[in-house]
Amino acid sequence: MKKIMAMVLLVLVLVAAAVAAFVVSGSYDIGADRPHGALTERVIGTLRDRAIERHADGITVPDLGDPQRIRRGAEHYAEMCTSCHLAPGLQQTELRKGLYPQPPDLSKHGVHDPAEAFWVIKHGVKLTAMPAWGRSHDDAAIWDMVAFVRQLPNLDQAQFEAMAGRAADDGHGGHEHVHHDEDAQDGPDHQDHEGEYDHEHMH
Repeated sequence: MKKIMAMVLLVLVLVAAAVAAFVVSGSYDIGADRPHGALTERVIGTLRDRAIERHADGITVPDLGDPQRIRRGAEHYAEMCTSCHLAPGLQQTELRKGLYPQPPDLSKHGVHDPAEAFWVIKHGVKLTAMPAWGRSHDDAAIWDMVAFVRQLPNLDQAQFEAMAGRAADDGHGGHEHVHHDEDAQDGPDHQDHEGEYDHEHMH
């Protein structure tokens, strides 16, 4: 038994040493233009999804059907979110092209768990471009955004622009150059990797 325990301990020490050597070697490519390997992607995705589910558990969801709440959320979304999460009629942005993991296109996917969406918007997600909007917005404003994003996939471009018009009229609609439907589609180098940052989450 002692011999077996010694062998197990030796293996653990060797594995730990190998991992430490790999980390300090700097050989892992952390560039945002090089996707993770399949195993790394799966581990990170599972960690992220389970963490969000656990921390969102117990959040009380308010009434998200109020039209005024949805309109306020549309204004916030137009001001803060379209550069990463797109909108009806907006297929790509310069910022989004360079992000990895690729943010989910909420104009197509929306969100299905309001509590999880609230938690992600409020607290952000480490090692992604998803900021913690709770540092600059109160809970009511975040719930407004959740209410709107739930409706977003049902809107066409004209409806979105009408709902978000007040923000656009105030000059807050966009933060950078964007590419609309009539622009050319991205090539293979710019394909989405939404599986790494999906799970109904905003990033």
